[in-house]
Amino acid sequence: MSGRLSAALICAAALAAAGCATLPRTAAGLRRPDDTQDPWEGFNRRIFAFNQFLDRILIKPVAEGYVAVFTPPERDALRHVLNNLNEPVILANCVLQGRLKDAGVTGRRLIVNSTLGVAGIRDVATTLHLPRQIGDFGQTLWLWGFKPGPFLILPVLGPSSPRDGIGTGVDVYLDPLRYAITNDHTADALSIARRAADGIDTRARNLRNLDEIKRQAIDYYASFRSLYLQNRNADLTAFQPKVAPQAPPANFYNDTDQ
Repeated sequence: MSGRLSAALICAAALAAAGCATLPRTAAGLRRPDDTQDPWEGFNRRIFAFNQFLDRILIKPVAEGYVAVFTPPERDALRHVLNNLNEPVILANCVLQGRLKDAGVTGRRLIVNSTLGVAGIRDVATTLHLPRQIGDFGQTLWLWGFKPGPFLILPVLGPSSPRDGIGTGVDVYLDPLRYAITNDHTADALSIARRAADGIDTRARNLRNLDEIKRQAIDYYASFRSLYLQNRNADLTAFQPKVAPQAPPANFYNDTDQ
């Protein structure tokens, strides 16, 4: 594994715990979401404790400082820029998943926000009824029928699975920014800075949520795992059309005793 890929993977999911610990969403899909599997719970709990220690001494203080220094509009502008930089990866995965309509929306979003939105500082596309799509290669692998494997907590990277870990690595290579800079050291530095900024912003947006979940949870690890899996499963099925309810058969209400 190259140094650039290693650095990108380490920073790509930094503070993923914060991003995944928002309130669970409901979504209906044509395929059944992944079931909870945690045969590596002992290992996961140890890594989870390490990540919580790292969050307590470093990541959370940095996120709190970020909130104190930058105003909400400034933080929103950074989030828009980061989202815009990720649009090509979403576009590629929409195409791989056969979601050509969503790919078209994402392509138009990228053009509009990169120009009218001044490199993505403003999310003009959403005001023009071009909503942001979701798409990652872990989701693509799920649609292609690959099983997730056991639930897995990685150092710094946070919650994942063998399938989603592979997906994260492929997404690094799908990012055109990786090929736009010929100098490896500069590309590594920009990749690390971009993913670190994404992680800090995500953690800052979940300061209260995580504190509240931790305060109320009897078993914080179990609550964290449940929230992550619910949100991940919602992401996997969100783009699929909902199954329309079917009418009962004509004799459904007949008294079978007669």
